[in-house]
Amino acid sequence: MRITIIVLIALLIVGSGVIISGFMVNQQDRQQAQETIVEILTPYEKLEKYKNELEKINLYNQQVLEELQMQIENSDAIDVEHINEEIFVVKKVISENKKELEDVIQRLAEMKDENDEPAS
Repeated sequence: MRITIIVLIALLIVGSGVIISGFMVNQQDRQQAQETIVEILTPYEKLEKYKNELEKINLYNQQVLEELQMQIENSDAIDVEHINEEIFVVKKVISENKKELEDVIQRLAEMKDENDEPAS
């Protein structure tokens, strides 16, 4: 009788452990599934996100350009040539970034127009 009670208690403990671990694994799977669903973006949303990143990069490059121009004002004549080269490169990057940003904005507008057109 005593062994039966010990075996029943042991089975109860093991069973509870299995149930709890199964529940926790199920919760983790659910959270991962929700995160995956959130990560699934439409092409329009991906392009919109890319546009926002391009805008951030463009702002950063503008700040770098301003800092370089301030360095020219506060530097010796020896450093000016090197700083001018850096400014040239940053301006080129900004120009390319703006062109790409304009292309993305144009594509977003086209995609929005395609989505807004009523189905025939």
